[in-house]
Amino acid sequence: MGKFFLSVVIPCYNEEANLKRGVLKEVADYLKQQSYSWEVLVSDDGSTDRSLALISAFVKKNPGFRVLKNKHGGKPWAVSRGIKEARGQLTLLTDMDQSTSIDQLEKLLPWVSRDYPVVIGSRGMERKGFPFFRKVGAMVFRQFRGFFILKEISDTQCGFKLFRSDLLKETFPQLDALGRIASGWTVTSFDVELLFMLQKRGARIKEVLVSWQDRDASVTKGKAGKSSNLRSYLARYFKESRDMARQVLKVILNNWRGKYDRQPSDIKI
Repeated sequence: MGKFFLSVVIPCYNEEANLKRGVLKEVADYLKQQSYSWEVLVSDDGSTDRSLALISAFVKKNPGFRVLKNKHGGKPWAVSRGIKEARGQLTLLTDMDQSTSIDQLEKLLPWVSRDYPVVIGSRGMERKGFPFFRKVGAMVFRQFRGFFILKEISDTQCGFKLFRSDLLKETFPQLDALGRIASGWTVTSFDVELLFMLQKRGARIKEVLVSWQDRDASVTKGKAGKSSNLRSYLARYFKESRDMARQVLKVILNNWRGKYDRQPSDIKI
């Protein structure tokens, strides 16, 4: 039994602009209105901007928030540290930019009581602030991935997922994605591997439509951001798409090799 009902894990890598616009205050304001106990773990992935200083200042003034300082290793490593430290019965993984805002949790929580240990947000196709070519790319990615694995899931990449903590703590350390150390900001599809492993274990996964609007203000991640000119933006986008495809292919290959047949110790699903 966890010390809290809910742990919220937020990975951070060079999120100075999002922090300055008050995303952590949004999370705090919402959670303070809830009747259940909670904690928020902000897991910093060795940020090189002022993110860590801003988080630390916020944590000092807001009980229930903790900052976890990590060497840079990539998003899966930052998430992994947060999961390891989480003390809640349930764990919510959410992104710093809050493009899916914390209040969407109200749509996920009811499904836990209906015996779904994994409840994930889905952005659908109405994604505010999403360029048309990215919507098309998302459709292509879904078709490609769904041809091989997770056919029943529409959106594996929405950064808003709720898990029963015991199941998450035992499964996440088994990810092949943790075998790769990132340099700088890199795209990742560890969500695909995680969901596939949980599905292989027999965990019921519920996908719930949530509101999503691109609110990412960061210009220091080194990703294909809004500040890029169109040519460099497209070049980076297509590179990220290739990287995503390679990672999904690795999961498919691992499955064919039987890697995911070696399950962790038995936990009642």
